[in-house]
Amino acid sequence: MPKKKTLSPPDDFSPEIPETAPAEELPEQQAEAVSENTAETSPTDLPEADVVSDDLNSEADIGENAPDAEYGADTEDPALIPDEVTADSEYDSILRELNSSTPMPLDVGDSGEAPLDALLPEEDTESAPLIEEHPETTDDVSAPPPAEPSVSAGRRDSYILTVDAKDRIETEDERREIIWHEIKTSHITGRILTGILSGVEQTPSGITVVVLDYKGFRVAIPLKEMMLYSGPVPHGAKYKPFMERMNGILSTMLTAEIDFIVRGLNHNERSAVASRKAAMLRKRQTFYLDTNEDGEPLVYEGRVVQARVIGVAEKSLRVDVFGVECTIFARDLSNTWFGDAHEYYSVGDRVLVRVLTIDRSDINRISITADIRSVLSDANQSNLDKCVLQGKYAGRVTDVRHGVVFIRLNNGVNAIAHTCYDRRMPGKKDTVSFAITRLDEERGIAVGIITRIIKQNL
Repeated sequence: MPKKKTLSPPDDFSPEIPETAPAEELPEQQAEAVSENTAETSPTDLPEADVVSDDLNSEADIGENAPDAEYGADTEDPALIPDEVTADSEYDSILRELNSSTPMPLDVGDSGEAPLDALLPEEDTESAPLIEEHPETTDDVSAPPPAEPSVSAGRRDSYILTVDAKDRIETEDERREIIWHEIKTSHITGRILTGILSGVEQTPSGITVVVLDYKGFRVAIPLKEMMLYSGPVPHGAKYKPFMERMNGILSTMLTAEIDFIVRGLNHNERSAVASRKAAMLRKRQTFYLDTNEDGEPLVYEGRVVQARVIGVAEKSLRVDVFGVECTIFARDLSNTWFGDAHEYYSVGDRVLVRVLTIDRSDINRISITADIRSVLSDANQSNLDKCVLQGKYAGRVTDVRHGVVFIRLNNGVNAIAHTCYDRRMPGKKDTVSFAITRLDEERGIAVGIITRIIKQNL
């Protein structure tokens, strides 16, 4: 029977065993299997899904996609605004100019335009605590642990003790945080807000902006987003008269209520850029074009609605009727004669008007006519029964045109005079003595003579 030969390994033999386990614990076959598994799970051989996940988390994609994921896309219906009112880069430049004292670095992409959401830093980045501000987070084991606040101290600081039972008072910081949240919500969802027009300014680059006060926060609206004119801005010799006219209109609108939708934010300066045009187009779509369950729009001819007074002149009134501006002249303001509309109306008032006609042919050019006189009581239309022929009454001069003096008698009757026996000429707001010679029932006025001027308004 042959003897079995015993093979001895050479002196320089040393099997390769991975560092993950000692050589004495793993046989040769297991060591090779571990080595093969390690090679299969190398980063270069990852499945396709993992590679895609890594690409999504790359630095370039984070810069472009993170703001949209955080703040959401604009939910405004593009059908409401056929043409884009302005590019995001324009709002960015206006924000930088308004806050030029402390400019913010913008992340400019490959296109060369600074994205609007680059002005919006992430919430957790702002609120992340610094290590230097909290010494208790150091590695010094010998340092005593921080003292926990007592329950009684937390209860003392949680709310303000009020005189009335179960009442709650907000601090100024809490109130401002709530208001700033409303502004951010308008930027995300396109919600319409209302502010007070408080000023007109010009940026260093020459852009005219309207400054609104929204509950203590500053909101800027470019002139082109105020929807005060249609068509392109004139150039050359016509530009200066155009801007003078626009500035005059904006000056008369001070303290008016203005609707707007936020288009850009600056968290550090707590300022915003908005568009009035977007808000007006949204309201036009809702109140003039969309229909209710009866198949009719909310605003139709003959309906009495509430309007905002945005401008007052001597003989006219400018009102905003749910996104459509309309001028009401003196003859349609009241049944009574008055000399100056400023005596009865002011910017910021809310009045009842009756919509007479509506032109809905184009959402960008919806026009209406309205009046206030038809809404007033019929009791003021005619008071001729309070006057008698040859009677003398005191009244106030409201206007003088082409030699005809228009008078509002103290008893509420409208009167006109072609003759004045006083050697002085009557003027507006003069108090006169008026003698009636004829009563015009058809027009509801009294005709007579001014016997004398009781008091002149000098």
